[in-house]
Amino acid sequence: MARFFREVTRNRYCYLLVLPAMAYVFLFSYATYPYLLIAFQRFDYRKGLLNADWVGLDNFRFFFQSNDAMRVTLNTIQLNVLFLVAVTVVSVALALLFNEIRSKLFAKFAQTTMIFPSFLSWIIVSYMMYSLFASDYGIINQGLAALGLTPVNWYSTPNAWPAILVGMKVWKDAGMSSIIYLAAIAGIDGSLYESADIDGATRWQKTIRITLPLLAPTVAILTLLNLGKIFYGDFGMIYALIGDNGVLYPTTDVIDTYVFRALRQIGDPSNAAAVGLFQSTVGLLLVFIANWLTRRFFKEGALY
Repeated sequence: MARFFREVTRNRYCYLLVLPAMAYVFLFSYATYPYLLIAFQRFDYRKGLLNADWVGLDNFRFFFQSNDAMRVTLNTIQLNVLFLVAVTVVSVALALLFNEIRSKLFAKFAQTTMIFPSFLSWIIVSYMMYSLFASDYGIINQGLAALGLTPVNWYSTPNAWPAILVGMKVWKDAGMSSIIYLAAIAGIDGSLYESADIDGATRWQKTIRITLPLLAPTVAILTLLNLGKIFYGDFGMIYALIGDNGVLYPTTDVIDTYVFRALRQIGDPSNAAAVGLFQSTVGLLLVFIANWLTRRFFKEGALY
């Protein structure tokens, strides 16, 4: 214990810096665990957590017996897999390109440009998208009309939106994610590249033979972490861009937006808690299974 206090005293400013993040995680993660009981109760605010009536698995039936359960589950998995693959591929590609830039000034400008979209709210992005895809005055439809092509009513075309959402996700998140991979590349032993230069390797050969193999463990670990969220739709993104546009629900409605609408209409927090517990449990199982497979076939990329 004395050793612990000496460590905290010696590095007090570092711990003070991380304190807000630790408080956030404690309040919104660990402190919420007791409220998982709501998923098995008919929760009543007047009775409180411990005095509410127990209903077993009835709250889970609300979702699984719904006609839309399969549709929103498949949409959630499909969109998250597309997001994960696209963002990872583009992020790695950007990191490789940034690593090849020799001008420090241009590198800083390029990285700042790529990171900037991450700081924009999805609400702002939704207005930007409307200016692009609006039926009458959208930039894309005006371009199609100028080329003699038939304009498209994008907000009534469900099949187009998975690709649009993936494009917006990549535009917004790939730049920030590339910084992690760029940091991993910076940690690669420079003597490996020097040896490759002596052997006459080109930049492309060094990328394929050195950079990508040594970057693979970082890619695998981040992918494993993201698998835990594969049953969670990006609620902020999808609700901001799609809203309550029922025409687009067949391809864009995910578990989170479905539960939000149900909670808003029914007002029962127990149903929402049950679905949230289902998402967390499946995500945890996916991480364990994926980590087991990774440890079996690619030990360097496993979490533990």
